[in-house]
Amino acid sequence: MPFSLRIMEVIGKIVVALIMVGVAISERGESRNVRDVTTSFEYAAINCRAHSASLSEYGGVGDGKTSNTKAFQSAISALSKYSSEGGAQLYVPPGKWLTGSFSLISHFTLYLHKEAVLLASQDINEWPALKPLPSYGRGRDAAAGRFSSLIFGTNLTDVIITGDNGTIDGQGAFWWQQFHKSKLKYTRPYLIELMFSDNIQISNLTLLNSPSWNVHPVYSSNILVKGITILAPVTSPNTDGINPDSCTNTRIEDCYIVSGDDCVAVKSGWDEYGIQFGRPTKQLIIRRLTCISPYSATIALGSEMSGGIEDVRAEDITAIHTESGVRIKTAVGRGGFVRDIYVRKFTMHTMKWAFWMTGNYGSHADKNYDPHALPEIKNINYRDVVADNVSMAARLEGIANDPFTGICIANVTIGMAVKAKKQHWTCTDIAGMTSGVTPPPCDLLRDQGPEKITACDFPKDSPPIDELEFKKCTYRLKVA
Repeated sequence: MPFSLRIMEVIGKIVVALIMVGVAISERGESRNVRDVTTSFEYAAINCRAHSASLSEYGGVGDGKTSNTKAFQSAISALSKYSSEGGAQLYVPPGKWLTGSFSLISHFTLYLHKEAVLLASQDINEWPALKPLPSYGRGRDAAAGRFSSLIFGTNLTDVIITGDNGTIDGQGAFWWQQFHKSKLKYTRPYLIELMFSDNIQISNLTLLNSPSWNVHPVYSSNILVKGITILAPVTSPNTDGINPDSCTNTRIEDCYIVSGDDCVAVKSGWDEYGIQFGRPTKQLIIRRLTCISPYSATIALGSEMSGGIEDVRAEDITAIHTESGVRIKTAVGRGGFVRDIYVRKFTMHTMKWAFWMTGNYGSHADKNYDPHALPEIKNINYRDVVADNVSMAARLEGIANDPFTGICIANVTIGMAVKAKKQHWTCTDIAGMTSGVTPPPCDLLRDQGPEKITACDFPKDSPPIDELEFKKCTYRLKVA
């Protein structure tokens, strides 16, 4: 059997497996007993809590029909008194817990049992409207603001959202339909958004069918996103996986993402609003990520990058049936910069483009952007990459009189698809070098020979987020 056919067979098996997982989740949810029978459990976290309570103690009903928005709010409000006394944990027992948006507090852990499902309410009255983010100037879906995320928080410190692979189901089909019909006055809600916060852990959860982006830390620092499974139809609109936005010192690892948009989208504000706010995303680690997204990128840098993006390190990445590997998206009027990007150990199967950079993305916040605000794209490093069944090796398009520079690509083997484009590389307004790249690159990235195979250096130092250590947390709860 030809190699490309074997790859397609593997992809087919993956799709079937995803369908079976969805069925299993649905069937398991129908048979869940809402009675909490767990008496003790343990997990790893950046901090343990001195106090713990169950949502059931605050009137929560896990029948999938009763709204628990007030129960969450009441529980979190009551537990806030422990913020200065060792913090508190809210335990979500087995069951289906329908809820609208609710806000977290500092020194707090939200823990979902493996048989717990948070169901996002489809009652718009349970989703407060918020002002636009200052670095965006408007909502992404509409000129007004945005609906609050399902799990929201601002100006917090020491926040943990975790579980034993419990589920958060955004029930996004309702929102996708409203979006396609242009009936929404505000931008669709995300599943998790934490703003102006520090010391964040989001781990060991399954996120399903988000109305829009799944995980959005913004204007925050010291963030760990680990062991997250994100699933959404590949045709669902803007269901980005994880979007660090104007954040510092972030680590994303061991995540599996199937979505209708970029699996990881690195952002820092939009046009003149992002330039004025001026807060970059930097010191970002992405490792051991598996992505399926036929219409978007594995990792996207931009297009909202006007505050700047720098020092991004991605390694041990697998992309299957995904439009592109690493994509840089920017435009005249964005300003800002994307620099010091390091990617290695990337494996790709069935791709439209292995590498894609574009300086003509467009999509402006409004007509007030500065046409003289040119982005700086430089020091982009890719090494140790293997790909097969690829339609086009690279599409690299800089900006006239503002070329993308310092591009370095080494030790890369791209197997072209049977019906691949005749021109494997297209390059305009770029500069850099390659070494050990197949098929042969464009003249603007002329191969420098095997002696330069290690030229695209990957940093040897460790960012501060890699120094983070976990604690073993153990809890015992009364049987409900």
